[in-house]
Amino acid sequence: MSDSLKFKKAAIKEWRKRDGHLRAQFKKKLGKILQNPYVPSSKLSGTDHRFKIKLRNAGYRPVYEVRESEIAVIVIAIGKHQGKAAYKSTVTR
Repeated sequence: MSDSLKFKKAAIKEWRKRDGHLRAQFKKKLGKILQNPYVPSSKLSGTDHRFKIKLRNAGYRPVYEVRESEIAVIVIAIGKHQGKAAYKSTVTR
């Protein structure tokens, strides 16, 4: 269980660009993620502590990282699922 939720600067900018309905869906999922951040089916390949949040028909994927040293979940990116933009942007963040 994680104690806090944080956003990288780039991720907060992406968050603010999304409409209220989509942000509400993300908030609901992030609340559940804080209770259980390790979702094996959502783990990004090639990483140990990065996961995606899947929302049906939303077209966007928030990507988060679990940092045990900080007891925190950090949202790294929020991007389109199409073309894997959300995943590609996490490489440099």
